[in-house]
Amino acid sequence: MRRTFFSFHYQPDVTRAYVVRNSWVVKPAEQQPNGFFDASVFEASRKESEDALKRFLREGVENTSVTCVLAGSKTSERRWVRYEIARSVIKGNGILTVYIHGIKNMDGYTASKGEDPLASMGVYKANDGIYLAERIGGEWKKYADYTLAIPTGVLWFPAPTSNTVVKLSDHCLAYDYAGQDGHKNIGGWIETAANIAGR
Repeated sequence: MRRTFFSFHYQPDVTRAYVVRNSWVVKPAEQQPNGFFDASVFEASRKESEDALKRFLREGVENTSVTCVLAGSKTSERRWVRYEIARSVIKGNGILTVYIHGIKNMDGYTASKGEDPLASMGVYKANDGIYLAERIGGEWKKYADYTLAIPTGVLWFPAPTSNTVVKLSDHCLAYDYAGQDGHKNIGGWIETAANIAGR
């Protein structure tokens, strides 16, 4: 059983995220709540300070081996989803995207398909190491919330060889929960991501 962190845009997609979580049926003793934070805890951490929220999210990712990014309409733009992705790269987690726009929310509505969040995050080589990058306004910029070099040993895919940004989506698989029978297949998708990363 993989300890999996689920990253998603809370306000519009929490109902959809819970559909995914509830479909991942395993023995109660093996169920891991990672990534499904109580909204009040998340908001309290965010109000305390940015450092407190970052610590909270780092701890959420810490004991996991796979990060499943649940992509709704605007997920790719969310700062803290990007931070969770960044911490997952630094930790060496297997990573995958699961589009959830086709799942109905509490009001019975689906949403428009958004961009793959892993296409807005990447890595590049500088003279002094490998760094994270993010796409803002159509341009790649050095990732602002983690500015240190990444040890090449944590990357489970080939390290970039130039300053051209390599998108994470180039190395990570993406699935459509509604269109690809996610209720039955989510466990296999997660296992595949773990295997690709050697976890």
